[in-house]
Amino acid sequence: MVPVDRLWEFLQRLSPLTRSCLLGELERMELGGIDMPGCADIQARLRAEFRQDGTTQTRTSNPSRYFFTPVEQLLVDGSPDHANLGRISRASLTPIWEWISRDLLPTMARDYTAKMKDLIAGDKLREARQVASTFQTKVAKSLEGTLGTSDGAEQANLRLKAYTASPTVFDDMTKLMQALKAREALAKFDDSLPERIAEFDDPQVKKMTALLDDLRKKNPEAVPFALTLVAKRLKEPWQILRLATKPARSKNAPDVAAAPYAIAVDMVLDQIEDKRIALRKALKTNRVITAKDILTDIYNTEYAIQVRIDHIEEANWGRRLHTVMEAISTMVAAEVSRFPDDVGHVLSSRRLRGHNSLSGRLTYLAYKGRDALKRLTG
Repeated sequence: MVPVDRLWEFLQRLSPLTRSCLLGELERMELGGIDMPGCADIQARLRAEFRQDGTTQTRTSNPSRYFFTPVEQLLVDGSPDHANLGRISRASLTPIWEWISRDLLPTMARDYTAKMKDLIAGDKLREARQVASTFQTKVAKSLEGTLGTSDGAEQANLRLKAYTASPTVFDDMTKLMQALKAREALAKFDDSLPERIAEFDDPQVKKMTALLDDLRKKNPEAVPFALTLVAKRLKEPWQILRLATKPARSKNAPDVAAAPYAIAVDMVLDQIEDKRIALRKALKTNRVITAKDILTDIYNTEYAIQVRIDHIEEANWGRRLHTVMEAISTMVAAEVSRFPDDVGHVLSSRRLRGHNSLSGRLTYLAYKGRDALKRLTG
């Protein structure tokens, strides 16, 4: 086994960007449940180094931070190995920037970085934003040309694998291209949203649907990103389900799937996947109270889906929901089994599934009764 100190000496010879990629990979493996001897110590040293520099592994330098500004609100933390509609993994930014700088547009990237450093040092922030915007346009057009052919896409995918083993980074790069192309439309859409949406009632759903309809006419690829922006303003992000279920002919899964914003359901399932990863990390670090809160959110989101979509078990959504909930149940059972039966565990408490209580069941029946009345009178 190579001693950690000797390994650290070797890592110090690598470029900061390469060390950033390494930290992202180690974190991704950790989230995937892969343990490596000495990994925790190396991660701690790398994080300390980036904190000391005033950076993080995904914010490699100020020039790159300016470049990624248009997608800042679309980023999801961690290194999930599943697709996130309308969102980009923060851990993907470093390998993508490395690929842009070394493979896609190396000369332009060097010129951009040099110019940006001078502008930032001179506190010329307006000019810096203009230079970043110009480079964003060039990258988006170059990406469009590269990814527009099967050979170009394959070569890009192969080169990205030199910087990360994450299976989602190529999709994140594609989403980055789409978001950069639609950045002005998304900025306009974002400005039209309230800072917080306290109650996602029918009037608010109608208003959001109208805004989405307007965006979809000219920028259909931007819709998932717009839904992400809406979800960030909701008290409970899973409430974006209503953008899929409200316009549907009925609550039956096939009718919801035919609705204009049915992808909102997939995005809520993505939320459960993200929480599953967060739950695993919390349990691994013995943060039981945090795990309890995460598990409660998972159960509430599962219930919201089941209440608002009938016969979901017959759709792909239902199969995906069943798979992820089975994985979560297995994880929780393994944690609970570590304690004697007479001691109990907070994660086995029935209170976590409040909808199974008498009050919860009455609420469920009220939902069903209201829906039936609407069908009879509508």
